[in-house]
Amino acid sequence: MSNHPLALLATTAEVLARPDADERLLADYERERADRFRRPADRDDYVAAHLLVRYCAAAHLGIDPADVAFGQQCPGCGRTGHGRPLLTDRPGTHLSLSHTGGVIAAAAGPVPIGVDVEHLGPRTTDPASLSHVLSPAEAALIRDHPDPTRAFLRQWVRKEALIKLGRATLDSLPEIDLSALPLDPPAQHRHGDLHYLELTTEQVVFTAAATLPTTLGEL
Repeated sequence: MSNHPLALLATTAEVLARPDADERLLADYERERADRFRRPADRDDYVAAHLLVRYCAAAHLGIDPADVAFGQQCPGCGRTGHGRPLLTDRPGTHLSLSHTGGVIAAAAGPVPIGVDVEHLGPRTTDPASLSHVLSPAEAALIRDHPDPTRAFLRQWVRKEALIKLGRATLDSLPEIDLSALPLDPPAQHRHGDLHYLELTTEQVVFTAAATLPTTLGEL
């Protein structure tokens, strides 16, 4: 078992191409939910995400993916079968997952961790959205950035990661000021008590945040 969080970033196709990518690893409720997706691509993303988080937990713990007791619990209603991912037999191990149109991110660690990944495809940044997500200082930095849309997306994935970490809610995002963080960051850096692992590829923007440094593993 690793003493630090582990994150994995992969395409849906890469996950589903693994020899052990067997939907029988999923729980009944996961397979039932997968079958409710109308678009095959959405179904594949869901299945790949729920497999990848198992592979990540297994690699972190040094166990077989088939032995990962994956579950979910909603922090709002308290019910299981949806909501925040967890291990039902290891409350001290924390999970996070995210997917965006064919790309999946997952993380597992001994401390709470949040990951988010978003596509860099063609899009525009609605000025009205800045005040709903960003602090005034962040919004000013993004307006002055050579690529405001890309800069906004970097802050968005950071804040989504903080939501999954349990440090923020959608309503509190404008109150969280990350303007001290670089918009074109190095892969690893620190802000306050959090360590950030951040990547930008030709396809996506990715962030992992935790109180310990996160290692990016290979699928």
